[in-house]
Amino acid sequence: MYDVIVVGARVSGASTAMLLSRAGHRVLLLDRAVCPGGKAAATNLVHPPGIARLKRWGLLDRLTATGCPPIREYGLQSGRARLMAPLPAVDEVDAAYSPDRATLDRILLDAALEAGAEFREDFSVQELCTDEAGTVTGVRGRSGDGATVTEHARLVVGADGSNSTIARLTGATKYATRPVLNKSHWAYWEGLPHDGRVRTHRRARKHTFTWPTHDDLTIVGVALPTRDFRASSDEERDRTVIEAFEDVDPGWAASLRETKRAGRWMTGAVPNFLRSAHGPGWALVGDAGYTRDPITAAGITDGLRSAELLAEAVEEGLSSPRGAGLPAALARYGRRRDDLVTGHYRYTCEHALIADHSPEEIEFIRAMSRSATHGRDMVGVFATIVDPAQFYSAANIHALLDHLEPGPDLGWRLRMVRWLVRGAPRHFAPASRAGDRLIARNLGPMGRYLLDGSPQPVL
Repeated sequence: MYDVIVVGARVSGASTAMLLSRAGHRVLLLDRAVCPGGKAAATNLVHPPGIARLKRWGLLDRLTATGCPPIREYGLQSGRARLMAPLPAVDEVDAAYSPDRATLDRILLDAALEAGAEFREDFSVQELCTDEAGTVTGVRGRSGDGATVTEHARLVVGADGSNSTIARLTGATKYATRPVLNKSHWAYWEGLPHDGRVRTHRRARKHTFTWPTHDDLTIVGVALPTRDFRASSDEERDRTVIEAFEDVDPGWAASLRETKRAGRWMTGAVPNFLRSAHGPGWALVGDAGYTRDPITAAGITDGLRSAELLAEAVEEGLSSPRGAGLPAALARYGRRRDDLVTGHYRYTCEHALIADHSPEEIEFIRAMSRSATHGRDMVGVFATIVDPAQFYSAANIHALLDHLEPGPDLGWRLRMVRWLVRGAPRHFAPASRAGDRLIARNLGPMGRYLLDGSPQPVL
């Protein structure tokens, strides 16, 4: 009898198993793969909230020992707007990393084993064991030699990805669903300079991206709306991606032509959804419970954060007399998870539409580049550090108005907004509110935050 069975031994599963084993619980970690590690189609970026957890768990030194370079600035270019800003610090961690995925998975799995977790690879879960009340009490599956094996536990955790077997077997419901919103081409490139920056660009309904990663390689790619995406040969994709960079950064495009791709092109696209996070005797963690478009490259970070949230809840529940507090602890985990991810889920879904920025949005991005605080916090939104509702609050956007470029090139709408918010008599609140409504109409989907000052329910 185990305390917890964790199904899935990659980022979220290995992290959950490690944390619970460190807390003294008996944990069985299962994976259907042999020596699991790595995902062929992954961009591997880990934002500061994820890196802070690796540091807290004593694993960051193992990652940096691989030679993976730190990334300290994120940027966005759109039209004549050029924003590049340092990342906000999270628990004194102000860097992201993009490690080899197999290496990161191995670091986490090794840490789980060192903590005392029992690991079985090449094990396929076929069904769940339940008691008369329907509470999950274990798993039944097939080992690599074809034998049927049954194991029992006080809790079964599904950490087995967006197509989770545990979610399917428990009937975990999806909500706040959005379809696939875009598709991406990306590849590793060799010979490009590493300067510790994530670069993204938005132009002509194309989202290009690049950043340094492991083994002196650089990730280079482009995301396109689903209707514009075409499957093609590697050589055609070379041209598609380089031409997309030519439109936004000719110098970088020239560097791509002078260097070479390392390996094949990869393609990615995922639907967006949240799933019920728990039920009687079971819980979901990582992509099994919550998947969003990879355009904000937050999957690994989300997996690490949700593993910590779940482990804290399970430790609390199992530490109560006879584990009686586990259902309530899991309910709190579900609420905390949704509170944590809702704002960024909504932001990601809107960002993933790859709509071109309006002239007013471009001027706001330019203003962010003139304000150290706004620039830092804007890249912090992308990096899942700053809550979008906090960044797009009325007070923060009002302060940003002071950094708009003066002069007639600004456009009459933004000049009117600035007067309504900053120039109208201070006691005339309706003027400021009218300014907020004008901003909301011209700030894209995120402008809706201005109208209520708090996150909307997820879409």
